[in-house]
Amino acid sequence: MSTLLYKIGKTAFRKPVYFIIGWVIILGIVISMISINGIHISSEMKIEGTESQKVLDQLAKELPAASGGQGSVVFKAPDNERLDTPERVAAIMKGVSEVYGLDKVINPADYAAAQASSLGSSADAAQSMNMAQSATASPPPYGPLIVNNAPVPGVLISSDRSTALFQFQFTIEQSAITQDVFDSVIQSVMKVEQGTQIKVLPGETLKSVSIGVGSAEIVGLVIAVIVLLITLGSVVAAGLPLITALLGVAIGVGGAFSISKFVDMPSVTSVLALMVGLAVGIDYALFIVNRQRRLIIDQRLSAQEATARAIGTSGSAVFFAGLTVIIALCGMLVIGLTFLSTMALVAAATVLINVFVALTLLPALLGLVGERICSKKAREKNVKSSGTSSHGVADKWVKFVIKNRWATVIAIILILGFAATPITKMEMGIPGASSANLDTNARQSYDAISEGFGEGFNGPLILVAEPRNASAKMTPELLGGLAMELQGQNNVTQVSPLGMTEDLAIFSLIPKTGPNDAATKTLVNDLRSTDSSMARTFDVKLGVTGLTAVNIDMSAKLSQVFPIYVGIIILLSLIILLLVFRSIIVPIKATIGFLLSILATFGITTAVFQWGWLHSLFGFDTGGPLLSFMPIIVTGILYGLAMDYQVFLVSSMRESYVHGHRGTESVVHGYNQVSRVVVAAAVIMVSVFAGFIFTDDVMIKQIGFTLAVGILIDAFIIRMALVPAVMAMFGDKAWSLPKWLDRILPNLDVEGEKLMATLSTHNDKVKPMSDSKS
Repeated sequence: MSTLLYKIGKTAFRKPVYFIIGWVIILGIVISMISINGIHISSEMKIEGTESQKVLDQLAKELPAASGGQGSVVFKAPDNERLDTPERVAAIMKGVSEVYGLDKVINPADYAAAQASSLGSSADAAQSMNMAQSATASPPPYGPLIVNNAPVPGVLISSDRSTALFQFQFTIEQSAITQDVFDSVIQSVMKVEQGTQIKVLPGETLKSVSIGVGSAEIVGLVIAVIVLLITLGSVVAAGLPLITALLGVAIGVGGAFSISKFVDMPSVTSVLALMVGLAVGIDYALFIVNRQRRLIIDQRLSAQEATARAIGTSGSAVFFAGLTVIIALCGMLVIGLTFLSTMALVAAATVLINVFVALTLLPALLGLVGERICSKKAREKNVKSSGTSSHGVADKWVKFVIKNRWATVIAIILILGFAATPITKMEMGIPGASSANLDTNARQSYDAISEGFGEGFNGPLILVAEPRNASAKMTPELLGGLAMELQGQNNVTQVSPLGMTEDLAIFSLIPKTGPNDAATKTLVNDLRSTDSSMARTFDVKLGVTGLTAVNIDMSAKLSQVFPIYVGIIILLSLIILLLVFRSIIVPIKATIGFLLSILATFGITTAVFQWGWLHSLFGFDTGGPLLSFMPIIVTGILYGLAMDYQVFLVSSMRESYVHGHRGTESVVHGYNQVSRVVVAAAVIMVSVFAGFIFTDDVMIKQIGFTLAVGILIDAFIIRMALVPAVMAMFGDKAWSLPKWLDRILPNLDVEGEKLMATLSTHNDKVKPMSDSKS
């Protein structure tokens, strides 16, 4: 491997124009495809195979209008005033009518006519609906808004007449509604505020589930530039990792956009690819450039020979580090969720592109820069300090850790174990209005609904009842009986029939508890039970859907497959690390270290975002559930980056061992060679991800916080302290391998031992440069 990469690096350095033009052509193709096909982004995130999605698919097939998502808007009167004045009622009526006239929104009048037609006659429809409505006769502390002795469709008003709730339905599923549809609704209802002093509060349902890109990335890149300048000490050297990383991300993310016309592309896909692409792109280029400069300064090699050797040795580490990231991301495919699979494949492709960019374009750019990559001052400084064995802070730190290896290991296990304890109470869900900041419309809408109508109105459920017997038909009597039985269930506030065909009936059910309450989850599971007394009495099967049920199912599904996902990526990565390091101890140590860091990371995240610890510091008011798909995404990213640092650090220690250093000397020497670049890469990534913490969206906050804390723990506690301590414990035995296994494993030569032997044999080594050259 190292010999092949050495040849690639030397060729790219000698003939940079060909490689640069090749990558420019690829970028041009991507840009051309985008201009032809356009960018088509969706917020749809279906959870295939869940009960709620099965019900939605059934409704979409048999009664399409009833499968649509739900929306809500709150109208709030000024303090100590009422909404039911003629002027305010007229304004509300106008806004409601305008919403019902929008595309993708169901007009109740049209829907009622369609229902009457499907039931055979309007008389039958009226009979069935009236019987069911009479079953829910318990008078609530609210009622419909009455205008001209007739209720306004979809509008309820609180008992003190200070709050009105407007609920309506879309013609398409909630996950498929684009933000422009929501914006049309919001623009229509906001007109109600004009001249009425009514406060209009759009609900959380009028917001697409998406994670956008903002100024945080720019701040992160600025910090990256500063860290690169400090680490490499040269504007030219610092610019190369940024150029290659940005090009890799542009091709990877742009390539995904270019095919989005033919493949459903969730909006979160580009963000995941961007975060991972920038992370590994900067890391890989930084590692190679740092190695090249060390070879030039320490061994007095020419820029060409140093580049070729850096690609041959550090490039091998980059290749296998990238492979572990790709494996971690592709592990999401086993989950079987389309939107996660798409995200994983795009991110993995971006990582692969960044690996190829680092191994081909980077040496070509180094060829253009030539000897200017190191200044004469840097070379002369090294000559003056060549007799010094100390490597400053890194040398003192690693020797301290090795001297106190047992105490270090025990302290790290105890500290991270304590930090992980909150994970036992971790609750998964979709953070929504209930945990939004108090000054946001979404939170104020949630609180107004809870106060005026009950918390359950923030998360209505859609129920579908169908006879178990295929020959049985749905009747008005059965509809009314079911409505009465549902109304009598625990934790149910209101049941309203929405429609009926010969094969099924649809109800809207309002729980007493909120969408993220454990009691609501219990209610959903009880309603779905095929052994319930209601299911047996009426001989029906009940399906439950709606945004609340979808979120419950998503959390359950992802919690179920998460251990499988972790097991797969750990198994495959153990194999990769076994091949790279030709050691049993090193892969096991790396995996245990990662598990310690990821458990502590999720424990700290739970304490902060669920329990609300230090909430004011991180800019949110109320704790809530953790984003259900966050653990899988974060684990994939963190595992990949952790193995990057593992490969960079331990491959340097193994290289020192292969080239003659023994015992703790190889640990110290290898640590000193790369610790600075690992710390720099980690600081850059922590800064980039930490920028997301201070955005307004709580989901972005959680992802940014978890990634920042995860890298902080893994890089500075696991890799910088636990790894050298454990390596010192085992000494040279860390590189031992059973003879039978040593014979069957291929020698990938990541350390470049074969490469150095080949160079020596063919006398291909470039003579050291004279002191006068620069």
